[in-house]
Amino acid sequence: MHELASLLAGPVLEPGDPGYAAEVTAFNAAVAHAPAVAVGATSTADVAEAVRFAARHGLPVHVEATGHGAHAPATGGMLITTRRMDSVSIDPAARVATIAGGTRWSAVVAAAAPHGLAPITGSAASVGATGYLLGGGLGPLARSHGFSSDYLLGATVVTADGSILEASADGDAELYWALRGGKGGFGVVTEARVRLVDLPQLYAGSLVVDGVHAEPLLRGWVDWSATAPDDVTTSVAVMRYPDADFLPPMLRGRFLVHLRVAFPGPAEEGERLAAPLRALAPVDADLLGVLPIGEVATIHSDPEGPLPSWGWGTFLRPIDQDFVTEFTRQFHPASSLPFLGVELRHLGGATHRDVDGGSAVGGRDGAFALHALGAPDPSLFAEVLPRATEGFAAALAPWIAERTNIHWMPHVPDAAAFARAWPEDTRARLDVVRRRVDPHGVFPFGPH
Repeated sequence: MHELASLLAGPVLEPGDPGYAAEVTAFNAAVAHAPAVAVGATSTADVAEAVRFAARHGLPVHVEATGHGAHAPATGGMLITTRRMDSVSIDPAARVATIAGGTRWSAVVAAAAPHGLAPITGSAASVGATGYLLGGGLGPLARSHGFSSDYLLGATVVTADGSILEASADGDAELYWALRGGKGGFGVVTEARVRLVDLPQLYAGSLVVDGVHAEPLLRGWVDWSATAPDDVTTSVAVMRYPDADFLPPMLRGRFLVHLRVAFPGPAEEGERLAAPLRALAPVDADLLGVLPIGEVATIHSDPEGPLPSWGWGTFLRPIDQDFVTEFTRQFHPASSLPFLGVELRHLGGATHRDVDGGSAVGGRDGAFALHALGAPDPSLFAEVLPRATEGFAAALAPWIAERTNIHWMPHVPDAAAFARAWPEDTRARLDVVRRRVDPHGVFPFGPH
């Protein structure tokens, strides 16, 4: 690997080298990568040299920024980490953010906020922006603003032969189409240009309710969501917290419901819209109000540090009171399901409207998204949680949509799961793009 190291500004590490273990560690602490070589890229030039080296030596290439989406170990081959590529520049007049390939959403939010602008981000501030954008991305403003990939204006991509392509509506429009929702197998995105939005006012946050009130809250929320305005995004997370010292005292050992709300408008209107939700159940903690743009991640308050993670997700058709009956029969304070929590996100509004020219986003017609988060015990990941999820999915089968989104896959997706991530014509079109930019499969993607 001395040849490769001489070509790069970033580190080239093999198993046993100092720093190798830290370089390959993912946010999902349950996934242990073991590549033959890890490359800590610092620039597009580093990535291009590394990919050319991998192609010459027959090494499959995996890419990681933060590792939030890691679900299976990358063993053998090359792992390119992009976390050192973390710059952001804002053009306030054009309302555009230029984001290096390893940048986290938190940095983009912080850079845009002083200009009164905001990116359409995910719910977690620590997630890498590029990987999130490639799958579509549904954040706390999904109904009012759509998928995050709808705001991707262009990208710099290193393809399988080390070429550097510019994808946009005006240059390689087909690759640009694929990058907005097609997820992987196209190369390494080393820079993304994202349209920002004016967000002068945001009424948002959450209502925390004791789990004994989960059923009436869910019933009321389902009825409320049926006529909810398109500019209000809500979600409900039903959480079973362990009795652990690292948690705030109010959460320890409790079964709680978090009702999240985001409305990009004035406080007076937000108060009016939220009043029926506040009335659904006694509120333990009211964290809903005017929220600065830079604090958008507090709506969901997702964990920021690495932890073992296992999840299963799907999109849903419209849900009703029968769904609530089955859901609460399955997951309740005394439930034996080994879940840390289950989240339901209300979709629709802007998520149902595709961008001009179209995009590859899967699940555009979904009504709700469901995600079950397994107990963070890796000993359960191989058998116990998959078995539990099979029963949970069977119980909810009448409401499970035909199509979902690539980010709502099972922990270890199989061919059937991938088949549900896009309509057949979209999958076929994506395959054409992948064969063009990566004819020899340098960037493995999908079940193998």
